[in-house]
Amino acid sequence: MTALGPRPGPRTERLALPGVLSPEQVLRTVEGIAAVQRADGAIPWFRGHHLDPWDHTEAAMALDAAGEHERARAAYRWLIQHQNPDGSWYAAYPDTPDGVAATDPTDRARESNFCAYVAVGAWHHYLSTGDDTFLERMWPTVFAAVEFVLGMQQRDGRVGWRRGADGTIDPDALLTGSSSVYQALRCALAIAEHREEPQPDWELSAGLLGHAIRHHPERFLDKRRYSMDWYYPVLGGAVTGAAAKERIEAGWDRFVVPGLGVRCVSTNPWVTGGESCELALALWAMGESDRAVDILRWIQPTLRAEDGMYWTGYVFEDDAVWPEERTTWTAGSLLLAVAALGGDEATTAVFGGESLPRGLDSDCCA
Repeated sequence: MTALGPRPGPRTERLALPGVLSPEQVLRTVEGIAAVQRADGAIPWFRGHHLDPWDHTEAAMALDAAGEHERARAAYRWLIQHQNPDGSWYAAYPDTPDGVAATDPTDRARESNFCAYVAVGAWHHYLSTGDDTFLERMWPTVFAAVEFVLGMQQRDGRVGWRRGADGTIDPDALLTGSSSVYQALRCALAIAEHREEPQPDWELSAGLLGHAIRHHPERFLDKRRYSMDWYYPVLGGAVTGAAAKERIEAGWDRFVVPGLGVRCVSTNPWVTGGESCELALALWAMGESDRAVDILRWIQPTLRAEDGMYWTGYVFEDDAVWPEERTTWTAGSLLLAVAALGGDEATTAVFGGESLPRGLDSDCCA
């Protein structure tokens, strides 16, 4: 990794969003993520904390959106180097105080959405850079990860949420996780199409999963009190158009606290940065950019720290940030949201979804 930190330039200028972030504030946030990234490319939640492959990838995507492509490439090299022989990654890896991520996992479970998300990151990086050499190198990693995840798909389309440390598949499916897997499958199919290597089995799996998300909520564990289960079917691209708007309107008053942000759990007086920024991305994908900007503007006074990073959440009944941690994935979700709103082509492609394959249409199926 280069010793030089991020510098002002056209990318940080483009990520600036009036009323939300100035170019200088964008730069501070990019610098904050870069400061946490380790010499081997790993991006933990924050210094001394663990890292997981999903949040690591989201932070890498934010670095690409900001033009920090070498740092993003280093993050993907870490994924290549630490992928298990079966195509998976473990759910959590420790981080050591000296800044080198340890390789012995702290959680040996392997979660389906954590493993699938590499496809979203890989396609985003390619669209950001046009680097065919990178995509050639990443393809075996993406292929193995998708095959691992689809080994956990049930006949009714849902995807089991994890393999335990003993290798046993938990057949229960999470709507949020499955929606993320759906987005990842579409990005993986886009990579396959670009390489002219059709994957018809993946197309069928994506179609079955999308159908389950849209029409069979009973197939998923009941997590309706979590805001992610509310907006993720929209964010992941499974629910679009009038159905997306109907879904978001139905949950708005339960989860959105005007002037503050989005609750993580409907019953708790706690708004969180990650959920707020992800909802903003979903709103943008629906064509509701004004409301997306409002959400991002609301979280700035309470969740933005002096160093440009973002607190995980804010308990508004106590007027207190909680927990007292500033996470790379929260900052990353903010940068991706402003990138989409600013028209960044790679970010709009993977979250807008219009150019992504949808898989085989299975809405006619039970």
